[in-house]
Formats: sequence, structure tokens, C-alpha cells
Amino acid sequence: MASPTVAANAYASLGRMLESGAGGKSPEAGGPSFGAVLKDAIGSVMDAGRKSDAQTLAMASGKANVMDVVTAVAETDVAVSTLVSVRDRVIQAYEDIMKMPI
Repeated sequence: MASPTVAANAYASLGRMLESGAGGKSPEAGGPSFGAVLKDAIGSVMDAGRKSDAQTLAMASGKANVMDVVTAVAETDVAVSTLVSVRDRVIQAYEDIMKMPI
């Protein structure tokens, strides 16, 4: 499990990426571009983080039960872990392509 500082930094980074990310439709294929798909995925991770934050604050004020908070935090952890795994695979694919002989 990540420390609170690491999680806060990751959450802030996701927010910056979501705000500055480009998206849209690919004119050639007519489908969503990779940037748009990535932006949607980051948005869903951000939504999970916001839900987790809201549940934690509600728990602190006595308005939510512990099970809801644990569930929200676990969902956020899974979403961030998935996003990190995808990022690692993209980086690995890029490195593999760069190692290929021309």
C-alpha cells in the first residue's frame, strides 16, 4: 500500500495530466484517439480518488460507516495500480521498439 504522501503526489499528478491532456477523435479512423482514451481512464481514476476523499471526510465527521470508506479506498487503490501497470507496459513497449534494429 502506498504512503499518504506518495498517494497525494500521484493524485495531484493525475489531476495535472487530466487538465492538460489533449483528446478528441481521430480523423482517419473516426474513433477516439489514444489521448482521448487515456484521458477518460485518468478521469475515472480521478473520480475514484474524489469518491474516496469524500468518504474519508464523511467518516471523519461521523456521517459514513467504515465499510464504505474501506471500499472506496480499495477501489481507488485498484484504479491507481491499474493505471501504473498500463503506464509501465507502455514504457516497456517504447523501450522495446527503441531497441529494435533498423
